[in-house]
Amino acid sequence: MTRLLLVEDDSTLARALAITLRTRSYVVTVARDGGSALRDASSSRPDVIVLDLGLPDMDGVDVIRSLRTWTQTPIIVLSARDGQRDKVAALDAGADDYVAKPFGIEELLARLRAASRRAAPREDEPVVSAGDLVIDLAAARVRRAGLDVRLTPTEWHVLEVLVRRRGTLVARADLLREVWGPAYERQTNYLRVYLAQLRAKLEADPSRPTHLVTESGLGYRFEP
Repeated sequence: MTRLLLVEDDSTLARALAITLRTRSYVVTVARDGGSALRDASSSRPDVIVLDLGLPDMDGVDVIRSLRTWTQTPIIVLSARDGQRDKVAALDAGADDYVAKPFGIEELLARLRAASRRAAPREDEPVVSAGDLVIDLAAARVRRAGLDVRLTPTEWHVLEVLVRRRGTLVARADLLREVWGPAYERQTNYLRVYLAQLRAKLEADPSRPTHLVTESGLGYRFEP
């Protein structure tokens, strides 16, 4: 049986969809907002996610981006927004498919079957361990030697990008663009400052980092 996370704030639609999907052998968990969706995705580990974009606490595109920091679970957007810009934004953020409301249940079921077929074997662990570091990507939490480490929002964002691509080089321009935006691609001094702060908090010997590694003139890499 396929585990499905349904993220929909319209209680009537959510109830109707959940009943229908359960009759088709889906095990359905319903989340009514973005925060609940992220927690449920981490705890219930669904096989597929059906997501509305218009959520009460955060935009669905931001939910997709957050999910994609640690999971490749298929995401099908189900939304009343049918403009090209909305579709492109959702797909660029990491959605696998986009179904506009109103929709036919048979079409949705066909999209679900297709998404499940395309899904590759994956490692969805939201928790990454590296030496005495434990980094929970879903909860945005870091522990070192069993103790919580306080990071600023920007420090966390830098770390998150590197951990998400752990083991691979992240170019300086890419890291600046993702954390600060396109206008900051040349502000390499930002990276020196924030990497130094992160190393001071996370490395046993900040002068000889083993996890937050610099590739001189190129970028940075997180080594588990």
